[in-house]
Amino acid sequence: MPSGQGMFELLAITLVFLLAGYVKGVIGMGLPTIAMATLGLLLEPAQAATLLVIPSLVTNVWQFLAGGSKMATIKRLWLMLVFVCIGTWLGIGFLTSSNSAWPNIWLGSVLALYALVALLHPHFSMPPRYERRVSPLIGISTGILTGATGVFVIPAVPFISAMNLSKDALIQALGLSFTVSTIALAVGLGMNESLSKSDLTTSLLAVLPAMMGMYIGQKTRDGIEPMVFKKYFFGALLILGIFMALRSGLSLLFR
Repeated sequence: MPSGQGMFELLAITLVFLLAGYVKGVIGMGLPTIAMATLGLLLEPAQAATLLVIPSLVTNVWQFLAGGSKMATIKRLWLMLVFVCIGTWLGIGFLTSSNSAWPNIWLGSVLALYALVALLHPHFSMPPRYERRVSPLIGISTGILTGATGVFVIPAVPFISAMNLSKDALIQALGLSFTVSTIALAVGLGMNESLSKSDLTTSLLAVLPAMMGMYIGQKTRDGIEPMVFKKYFFGALLILGIFMALRSGLSLLFR
């Protein structure tokens, strides 16, 4: 039988993935971001990344397959995604290092930057003729940050958003990008022997609350004003990211 601390940890993980799934159901993204941001306050970064692998993979495959033009999406993103994988494997040593302070500083900084960009909502537009030229740079930088933090949003999400896709095509493209990033992260963690059986079991169990949250989010999406929801979500993420970075930075200064 799990100890009191073990039960609290299991309950916290369940609530985190329920919330993360709900946000993903409403806006089409946010599960790994919320999972890493909140679990990073309780667990080592590599352990938190391991827990998000299976729920992130299942929900993003679901999101990608729910769309229509799958091959068109793959053809448009494949080059970026190849470099995402390469970058993730180059940066994974950061996340799995024995010193958790620096990964948390990077994680908090990336979360804060991502939230700030989303709140400012700058309008980027990428002409299709430039996509192939920029894709390797976007992919490698996103991959390195994925390997270092477990979060795969910067700069891939602004780049995909700048492709002028329809709403459904954008959600599908994000699903594909997050699916490949999750697989690359899992391979990187495995290469560094950071995938324990117990954490993978917990990750598998976390699929249920993540799917429940995503289903509820999808069902309630029409009754929610997306821009208002995003404003509060990214505002909270900005505060949390700054807090994580400062807390870990101060721990380095005063240890």
